[in-house]
Amino acid sequence: MNPAELSATLLDVVRETANRRGIDGQAEITPEDVTLERPRNREHGDWASNAALRLGKRLGFAPRDFAVELAEALGAVEGVASAEVAGPGFLNIRLDAAAAGVLAQRIVEEGDAYGHGTLYDGVTINVEFVSANPTGPLHIGGTRWAAVGDSLSRVLEAQGGVVTREYYFNDHGIQIDRFARSLVAAHLGEPAPDDGYGGAYILEIAARVEADYPGGAAALRELPRDEAQEVFRELGVNLMFGEVKASLHDFGVDFDVFTHENTLHESGAVERAIDRLKALGHIFESDGATWLRTTEFGDDKDRVIIKKDGEGAYMSGDLAYYLDKRERGFERNIIILGADHHGYVRRLMAMTAAFGDVPYVNLEIIIGQQVNLMQNGEPVRMSKRAGTVVTM
Repeated sequence: MNPAELSATLLDVVRETANRRGIDGQAEITPEDVTLERPRNREHGDWASNAALRLGKRLGFAPRDFAVELAEALGAVEGVASAEVAGPGFLNIRLDAAAAGVLAQRIVEEGDAYGHGTLYDGVTINVEFVSANPTGPLHIGGTRWAAVGDSLSRVLEAQGGVVTREYYFNDHGIQIDRFARSLVAAHLGEPAPDDGYGGAYILEIAARVEADYPGGAAALRELPRDEAQEVFRELGVNLMFGEVKASLHDFGVDFDVFTHENTLHESGAVERAIDRLKALGHIFESDGATWLRTTEFGDDKDRVIIKKDGEGAYMSGDLAYYLDKRERGFERNIIILGADHHGYVRRLMAMTAAFGDVPYVNLEIIIGQQVNLMQNGEPVRMSKRAGTVVTM
């Protein structure tokens, strides 16, 4: 019994148990309600589920009593060795040892066809992953998300999904300004700015910009500093962009679409998204800024989208990018983010609802943990600014 089969079995058991109690389980209970996860302590079983806790209150059942009924029903399923109730209503499930052998036999017999199905047949799916800022080489953290994102895309494709792999280049805003200033400083032989980037790669990129610019380093030194900075911004970001794409290709991951944040701001996409939300009645003005009323959709506070100085806040790009994806026809949009973006989930789901879409369906966010590096038993911190990175 594989995880998908166990999940489908658990869904059937939950629905049947709910029906016995007079609830229309088919209508009220969805696959998202009966997710499985690996227990932290494998002594507790092979799989665990909080289905009884998640559904008990909604269906009017005492979660632990509901879990006891589910455990009894699961225990009678072929391939399930036991199902036990823990705490207020968690289910710990152990599979029959023979079930693993049956699964292995099935994988061998089906060969390349194993894992293929029609679960997402014809569904257009956008998977956005890696999306590191073009201010330095891809490091080991980006490597993890390249592997996870591409693997997920392959799984979805195997289930009939029409998948587009997308990389979102954050080439707009303060980080790019710092990157450009750092390149100019390296070009002029100055120390890196206090808020800038250091490391050998900055010297290498600056030297390549000098080599690519007509007239070379001498011609660049004739430019006013602000003009030189724009040259280093454009050429430096493009060079870094090329390095990132080459690294990913060498790793075995190729993207179908590269979207630049800067184009969203230059093309009027941000204004179009704001106009759409304004027409839906979710935009308001306060204290000289423009806000999205996300508290109507479960966010803990409303969000600024245009600041007092007229510049777009960080979320303005998110609005434009999400609407752009939906206008391109993607029914489901998946974004893989690092743990430092955990606080973004609620506001992005509120944004989804504000556009009239369904959170966790039209948009899903996968949060992963940071990559931790150890050296001689001690943790090692990577930093693009300090130039201490372990690259892909």
